[in-house]
Amino acid sequence: MNLRILRIVLWVLVVVVVIGAGGLYLMVKPSGGGFGGGEYALETGTGQPFTQASLTGGPTMLFFGYTHCPDVCPTTLSEMATWFEQLGPAGKPLRAVFVSVDPERDTPAVINDYVHAVSDRITGVTGSPDEIDKMEKAWAIYAKKVPLKDGDYSMDHTATVFLLDSKGQFQGTIAYEEDSATAVQKLKTLIARG
Repeated sequence: MNLRILRIVLWVLVVVVVIGAGGLYLMVKPSGGGFGGGEYALETGTGQPFTQASLTGGPTMLFFGYTHCPDVCPTTLSEMATWFEQLGPAGKPLRAVFVSVDPERDTPAVINDYVHAVSDRITGVTGSPDEIDKMEKAWAIYAKKVPLKDGDYSMDHTATVFLLDSKGQFQGTIAYEEDSATAVQKLKTLIARG
């Protein structure tokens, strides 16, 4: 009898968790077709239009940051360049996109110089504050201006690399300073999926 009651209680808990997870997903899911969906009109550092459709056509690493970042962004861009090297010819289909969360300072020319100082395989993207905001919401990105004592500011922001397949669909993440071998294996898996 006690075992039967325990099974019922456990099944009720499983159902509650599943329903709760589904409800949470619906509450935090960005508008516009799911995670990463939505419409935004940005531009690359070379002045080319950049929209949601720009994230299709090949596997992509997507990262949000800013050019005045003192640590997370230069570290992550350097890691991306290293991953490209470690993948060698097998990494040819892989692309990398760096989207500014600081459009006030990150003009197309500034972001283009910044990313290409690290690797010519990384595309810098910026745009108006409203359009950047749309893309941040689509990807559930946290970004907040933090005033500094000297009148300048920094930006707190999400420090995760998003992995997208060739259809622009979310496939996973690489955490900030994740083990390089683990990151490269994730990228190999992403490339194999196409």
